Amino acid sequence: MRRPGVELCGIAVAALLIAGCNGGSSLDGSDSTTPPVNASAAGLWSGTDSVTGLTMTGVINSTGQADFIRSDGTQFIGSVQVSGDAIASSLGVYVDFGNAFADGSTHGLGTLSGTVTSGGTLTANVAYTTDGGTAVSSVWSLSYDTLSTTVSSLSAITGNYTNGTDGSVVSISGSGQMTSQDSTTGCVLNGTVSTTSSSIDVYQIAYTYESCGGTSAVLNGVAFTGLAVLNPDVSPAQVIVGVSGQSTSGYYGIVSYLNAS
Repeated sequence: MRRPGVELCGIAVAALLIAGCNGGSSLDGSDSTTPPVNASAAGLWSGTDSVTGLTMTGVINSTGQADFIRSDGTQFIGSVQVSGDAIASSLGVYVDFGNAFADGSTHGLGTLSGTVTSGGTLTANVAYTTDGGTAVSSVWSLSYDTLSTTVSSLSAITGNYTNGTDGSVVSISGSGQMTSQDSTTGCVLNGTVSTTSSSIDVYQIAYTYESCGGTSAVLNGVAFTGLAVLNPDVSPAQVIVGVSGQSTSGYYGIVSYLNAS
């Protein structure tokens, strides 16, 4: 004669054994497999562009906003997405104000795809087409810069700087106000400096120009935004700023090298 209690117990044990054989599945049928850990792309990256041979400086903040600055002033700007060790982004490409691509255009659109390791390397295939129709493909081989871990703060970046491009004095206050006036073009700059994470050496920049004259008049009223990095290890200390903006008259990119006064 069967004992109902014993039979039910045997069924329960068998169910547990079957569940155990299914590895990562729980009793309710859900998958308990641990998802892969995404690499971190935040920080500063340096290396070369395979097409031009020019050096690259990559600046990526804690939210994924990125500005890859080539040494000729061309900027590749986007918001990077990381899944595992794969990195990807759409890009807006801006030449430095006053310059142009060989086909006469000053802007383009492209994509970035590759791999990244936290605090290690970033290798990317980059393809873009200028507004003039020129298609370009390149490979970037970048390495993590230990300067990335320098703590960022408004107190650290506060001071007066000389713009290496036009000689104007740029002032950054302790509250993050940024001001400047160029005696040659008449351009008056007003903006702000801020941080999204104090753990990496990346700053957010936003400013506008007014009173610009001559060929710079097209910059009046354009809202420029971008990223900056402070290098306190050189003498004098230097801030590299990359910003971009657009208006009905076009797309504009500006790279500035500010040397502490």
